[in-house]
Amino acid sequence: MKRLLIYIGMLLALVIGFTSCYKDIIRPELVDDPEGPPKQVSFANDLAPILENSCALAGCHVSGAHKPYLKANESYLQITGGGFINTGVPKQSILYKEVYGDMSQYLPSAANRQKVYDWIRNGAPNN
Repeated sequence: MKRLLIYIGMLLALVIGFTSCYKDIIRPELVDDPEGPPKQVSFANDLAPILENSCALAGCHVSGAHKPYLKANESYLQITGGGFINTGVPKQSILYKEVYGDMSQYLPSAANRQKVYDWIRNGAPNN
C-alpha cells in the first residue's frame, strides 16, 4: 500500500510538472505577400498619421530639423517634391530605403512599412 501511494504521488508530480510548463510563442507580424499586387493606400488617412506619429512627433522630421518634414499638413509635398520617392523603381526610393533600413526602428510594424511600399508602387497619389 505504501509503495502504491509513492507511485501515485510520483505520477501526480509528473503530471503537474508537465502540465504546468508554459512558454510564450511570439509570432512576428507577417505581411501577406510583400511583392504581391499593391493594396490601395490613402496618403491622408493611412500614411500621414503613421509618419506624423512615428517620425514628426519624435522631433526629428519637423520644420527646422531633418527633411522631409512629416507634419500632416506638409508631408505629402515634402515627400513628393523633395525627391524622396521613385515611382518607376519603388525600391530605389529614399523613403523606401529609410523605412526598411535605418529608420525601421521608428516604424517597427511590418504592415505600416508595407503601406509605404504599396503607396509608392501605386504611384504615390495624393488621396
